[in-house]
Amino acid sequence: MQTLFGSSAAPAKAPAVKDVTTATFMTEVMEASREAVIVVDFWAPWCGPCKTLGPLLEKAVAETKGSVRMVKINVDENQQLAAQMRVQSIPTVYAFFDGRPVDAFQGALPESQVKAWVKKLASLAAENDPAAQIADALAQAKEALAAGDAVTAQGIYGQILQVEPENVEAIAGMGRMALLAGHIDVAKEVLAQVPKDKLTHSDVLALKSGIELAEQTAELGSRADLEGRLGRDANDHQARFDLALLLYAEDDKQGAVDHLLDLIQRDRTWNEEAGRKQLLKLFEAFGFSDPISVAGRRRLSTLLFR
Repeated sequence: MQTLFGSSAAPAKAPAVKDVTTATFMTEVMEASREAVIVVDFWAPWCGPCKTLGPLLEKAVAETKGSVRMVKINVDENQQLAAQMRVQSIPTVYAFFDGRPVDAFQGALPESQVKAWVKKLASLAAENDPAAQIADALAQAKEALAAGDAVTAQGIYGQILQVEPENVEAIAGMGRMALLAGHIDVAKEVLAQVPKDKLTHSDVLALKSGIELAEQTAELGSRADLEGRLGRDANDHQARFDLALLLYAEDDKQGAVDHLLDLIQRDRTWNEEAGRKQLLKLFEAFGFSDPISVAGRRRLSTLLFR
């Protein structure tokens, strides 16, 4: 799965700054750097600039929330290690990643430069963080979907599931792919793969609503027929209701919302408030943060509480 992701190791939690010695250097720096970037601060108690730089480094490292860690090495107590690392003056700061040094500087730096240096290290860690890679891949898949590129989106979701078979967003994404292709039965099979503890995830609820809506639209009449009925009688609520579902099936989300809001405005109690209930199901299928959902819910509130 090298096209999108690196190692599958879980991201580390941010530990406190540690004092490292020659005896613990291999474990706390070399081995630990395979999980996160390790900043090594060579210092001494008598070093004035060290006392200024140390807290700035610690603050900047803490802001990375574990993608960068920090250790301190007292050169007076670990002279042989300092010599091996060619530390000629202090403060000297190294950054290790994946078992090797990747950057270094000598002397105290202003806080802005310290932050920029640590931020660069955090970016390096993010490039090798599976969780960050998966989040980025999910975003790419959603962008592909929004652009109508279902093939790319499906490929990305498939790669994610190779790494995380229970990734609920990718599972739901594959279900949406099936719905877009008109394969309702396949979408149901995908939905059945969702772990029980993730059934209330917003993407899963959206997939479930999408399946229900797809089943509702499977036997509707033609758009021309429904629009013709409304042209003859604007209060043909069943025709307007069915047309809204058909527009949803054609991916005209705004048109579907507009017709259901029109139906509610004309007769909110029709068929036991079917218009309102269906509209809420659409919002769930779109995702409640979708701009059409947000605007539609405002318009619905205005109709119901005016």
